[in-house]
Amino acid sequence: MSVSQTQSGAYALVLAEEEGERRIPIIIGPVEAQAIAIQLEGLKPPRPLTHDLIKNMALAFDIALLEVTIYKLEEGIFYSELLCEMDGKEIRIDSRTSDAVALALRFRCPIYTSEEILQKAGIVLEGEDENSPIRSLMDEDESSGSSSYAQYSTSELQELLNEAIQEEDYEKASVIRDELNKREK
Repeated sequence: MSVSQTQSGAYALVLAEEEGERRIPIIIGPVEAQAIAIQLEGLKPPRPLTHDLIKNMALAFDIALLEVTIYKLEEGIFYSELLCEMDGKEIRIDSRTSDAVALALRFRCPIYTSEEILQKAGIVLEGEDENSPIRSLMDEDESSGSSSYAQYSTSELQELLNEAIQEEDYEKASVIRDELNKREK
């Protein structure tokens, strides 16, 4: 995930082809970007966020999310659906792609698309390195913020991490967590 170069206040979610070099960049809002980043970073908010609530409800009613399919690209907008299973019956539910990805991460289910969409929207990044136009949001945070926490003790960092999670500042929390992880190595 990275900050969108084309739309102010938006993020670019980049999905990679499993056995290939193509990537699909999808513009998403900051709330959805946060929901995805929290899951990718393994952060646990003190209260369930919307996608966690949906997962908890699905599990309570014995509904499994089997897969997510990005099935259409029209005028720059990706359309997705969730394939769910309940009582042996499969149900397809329309979804925004950003929400579908956030749920797929929580349910650990696959995300599929068609060759047609890969041909329309797929890009191949040459030399994917730190100078690539698509850099990880977390890499940017680490490079700009991690060193500012070097002066703190481990216990102080743990307290700052807990405060950041309580305040729902998950970007700050991920930077602090990375500093703690760096010290454990």
